[in-house]
Amino acid sequence: MFDPKMPRGIRNCNAGNIRMSSIRWQGLRPSPTDTAFAEFVTPVYGVRALMKVLLTYYRKYGLDTVQSIINRWAPPIENATDHYAHHVAMRLKVKRHQTLDVTDKGTLISLAKAIVVHENGWAPRGYPKHWYEDALYEDAYKLIN
Repeated sequence: MFDPKMPRGIRNCNAGNIRMSSIRWQGLRPSPTDTAFAEFVTPVYGVRALMKVLLTYYRKYGLDTVQSIINRWAPPIENATDHYAHHVAMRLKVKRHQTLDVTDKGTLISLAKAIVVHENGWAPRGYPKHWYEDALYEDAYKLIN
């Protein structure tokens, strides 16, 4: 079901556009073709990885606001970070510097959805609003532990 017209993150089942690294993510494609970004066998593993990264930012680095999280996720050196943070905060209905509990299931899922939309744009007609059904985000959440 590879559609070359879809955004890279969707094609790679990596809607957060996580870069390739030494991390051996669960669900990585065994023979990836993208040399810059991770590729997953199904979208649920890509969303799971996104959520794991967000939890690491929160637990290990103390990043607990949209602004601090997005500054690390999409550094200003390569992104319009302020615009990105504004968009994500707007989707979450919070201020950019408002403290979040990223361990809260609803917050984590909402944050992941907002990042997926910002990374890939709004899904075209015929797709769920956040590219994937709510059940996929729920399933990814169940896989993070």
